[in-house]
Amino acid sequence: MRINCAAVFVMWLLGGNSCANGQDYWNQFRGSNGDGVTISQQLPLQFSEGSKQIVWKTPIAGKAWSSPVVWKEQVWVTNAPEIQNPPGLSDFDAIPKTQPQPLEVPIKLTAICLDLATGKPIHEVTVFNVTQPQYTHQTNSYASPTPVIEAGRIYVHYGTYGTACLDTQTGEKLWERTDLNCHHWRGAGSSPIVHQQALYLSFDGYDKQFIVALDKQTGKTIWQRDRDVDFGTDNGDAKKAYSTPVILAVDGRDLLVSPHAAATTAYDAKTGEIVWVIYHGGMNAAARPLVGNGLVYINAGDGNDALIALDPRGTGILDQSSIKWRMGRMIPRRPSQLLSGNRFFMLEDKGVLACLDATNGDLIGSSRVSGNYWASPIMSGDRIYICSQDGKITIVKADPDFEVLATNRLDDGMIASPAVAGDSLIIRTYKNVYRIANPKD
Repeated sequence: MRINCAAVFVMWLLGGNSCANGQDYWNQFRGSNGDGVTISQQLPLQFSEGSKQIVWKTPIAGKAWSSPVVWKEQVWVTNAPEIQNPPGLSDFDAIPKTQPQPLEVPIKLTAICLDLATGKPIHEVTVFNVTQPQYTHQTNSYASPTPVIEAGRIYVHYGTYGTACLDTQTGEKLWERTDLNCHHWRGAGSSPIVHQQALYLSFDGYDKQFIVALDKQTGKTIWQRDRDVDFGTDNGDAKKAYSTPVILAVDGRDLLVSPHAAATTAYDAKTGEIVWVIYHGGMNAAARPLVGNGLVYINAGDGNDALIALDPRGTGILDQSSIKWRMGRMIPRRPSQLLSGNRFFMLEDKGVLACLDATNGDLIGSSRVSGNYWASPIMSGDRIYICSQDGKITIVKADPDFEVLATNRLDDGMIASPAVAGDSLIIRTYKNVYRIANPKD
């Protein structure tokens, strides 16, 4: 098991058995450590459509923003159909002013397994049939949460439509839950995580906001807790969030640290007891927190101080002295950040790259790359890979100058964050899944 030490009193814990026999499996959103960093030092630098670096390219019909996950010789993605907005909500940027009615368009939510060596489909499992789906904004999809995979099992999650555990060898559904519900208003986005025997799910909807721990073997509820915070508003639209939590150990206790609207809450991972809450304002939190240098780095989404670095020790309502530094500019709303020692890297949605001193928040350097970005960047050695919505993949040096090392392009763009399998990139675009690697000698 690979562990990144942050300090004597706090460390990142892996979600489940994500490393086996020295293999770093990209088993969840942002990889085995949940931080977007791979141990591979041999990812391809230059590639394009039709180049010898394209090992395979497999078409995937539908519309889904979930990222691929990898275990041994399997690559899995979740999928959903593309649904047109109902009358009156056909514009791409349409935002409902009142709660939209369910759509009279049945949808099928699926999970697809590809062979890592060939890209050929092994399983295509219909996980849920939904007769009346909620409205989902056109910038989202019906399969945006990234699954979690481990030896023999994959946990797929579609927000209010259901969560299921599948056997990775047969595709058989081992258990399911369809009774954990909220109105997402514009679609779900939070990905599940696994820690020890628990599967954790976040529901931050318009009408309800809660988090639940399930027994990963049976799907039964271990604990469930409402957010229990003062959101400062009655507007459910300002209570939504899309963030994926992290697990860390503080003073001998495992904490589930979960950003949401208005605040971030740390729960006792075993019992669901609220250990501490930090109010930072904001809504629509989407980035996954990072841990290092004795701090937890939290992207609050919207708000004046959208990024904070927090001392995770303490109990109750933490005062502002627990925030060691904060920043409100150049902060991404959707892409998660990267941490390398005392360097903190981030990619703003419009292409602004920034490098901060992770210990005090000072800006060390910044640059700009053209394009729009929702996919989270990944780091391999001293390289950062960033994927745009129009298919451009830029590789920059992980330093304050952000020297551009290569610019590559695929036929269509991407919102799903890339994954890694050994020394291969696994990239999901709007229409295809790719395996990209340097040719073998």
